[in-house]
Amino acid sequence: MNGARTGEIRALTGLRIVAALWVVLFHYRPMLWDASPRLREDLAPVFNAGAQGVDLFFILSGFVLAWNYLDRMGPNWSGRATLHFLWLRLSRVLPIYLVTMHLAAVWIIITLHVGDVPSPDADRLTALNYVRQLFMVQLWFSPFFDHTSWDGPAWSISAEWLAYLLFAGLILMIFRIGRVSRARTLFALAFCASLPPTLLLLSSGMLYTPWSWLPRIIAQFTAGALACAAVRRLDIGARGKRIAGYISLALVACIVAILYYYDANPVAGMVDPAGVVALLFMPLVVALSIGAGTLPALLSTRPMVYGGQISFSLYMIHEPVHTIWDWAAAQYGIVLSKPAAKIVVIGLILVAVAAAMALFRFVEEPARRWMRAMVDFRDVRGVSDDTEGPGTRGRLQSVGRDAHARATATSARAG
Repeated sequence: MNGARTGEIRALTGLRIVAALWVVLFHYRPMLWDASPRLREDLAPVFNAGAQGVDLFFILSGFVLAWNYLDRMGPNWSGRATLHFLWLRLSRVLPIYLVTMHLAAVWIIITLHVGDVPSPDADRLTALNYVRQLFMVQLWFSPFFDHTSWDGPAWSISAEWLAYLLFAGLILMIFRIGRVSRARTLFALAFCASLPPTLLLLSSGMLYTPWSWLPRIIAQFTAGALACAAVRRLDIGARGKRIAGYISLALVACIVAILYYYDANPVAGMVDPAGVVALLFMPLVVALSIGAGTLPALLSTRPMVYGGQISFSLYMIHEPVHTIWDWAAAQYGIVLSKPAAKIVVIGLILVAVAAAMALFRFVEEPARRWMRAMVDFRDVRGVSDDTEGPGTRGRLQSVGRDAHARATATSARAG
């Protein structure tokens, strides 16, 4: 394997806010369609596929965790290093997860005592369910992710927690495969690893079948990690980076084209044919991680990187904002005109973004630093694993700069 590579790949951080907003718009579709029927005509194919943003998150997580940990945890298994890794992951996801979980629980209780429209999740507010939510294992007991979590998007955090627990074994395997394999072999393995969810989709015609969440997280997370091992085998020059940048643009265009094609040409027996675009997510992540040009540069801008930093908070808080409005509309019989509906839906999105910014500033970052301060990092080499999530504060570097730094260091030693 090449020398250790760590740090932030800014284009992938920027990609996170795109994935998060895709999910947000997917959940806000009913309000958006009511506010603007023309918007539905023009953008429904893209918005209707927003659930695929979760698969993109799974691939990103596998890729970036492998980027930071392959050389630190891959050569040999260490119980202490594994516990450090798991604690770092908890410091990243647990604070916001716990806050939004309890906000959702409080809201369910409020609906039981205010008005006459109790939350449909009230029956799930039990002691056993609370313990499962608290330990992020609620999804593990259900074949479907719907209604498993009080805060709807938390199902994917329960899925990722399973991936984190398996990561130490996975990274040992990928390190050994990567040490004896060429980049093209690793890319082929990554593509094959990403296939199971699509094969299940093609066989059933639906994305959401019993236990379909399990191959989604395992396959996409593993595909991302294998793709990272492949990227680490590459030595990309300036021309290669430009080509990768063009490929990233072409892949986005293909994803959008496929979504509109299947919307205009429904497939008999297929409920979710647009789900096949998930096969392009791994190549897209790879192209953005090594590419230069318009799209990588756009995603690497300061606003997009900041958006990526708050993306986890946005992902976790947008559904409570939506749920509260839906309850208020049902409780008080609110019927809006088209102009008022536009104002409301824009306002709710802005409220969700503002809440995400506040959670990031006052909960996520302070709690992360507090939890990280509890452990001894003297045996952990390199920078932290924060780069795939919000709030990165480590040294920023790209694949190209990393290669340049190694070359410079080698020349200095030779001199």
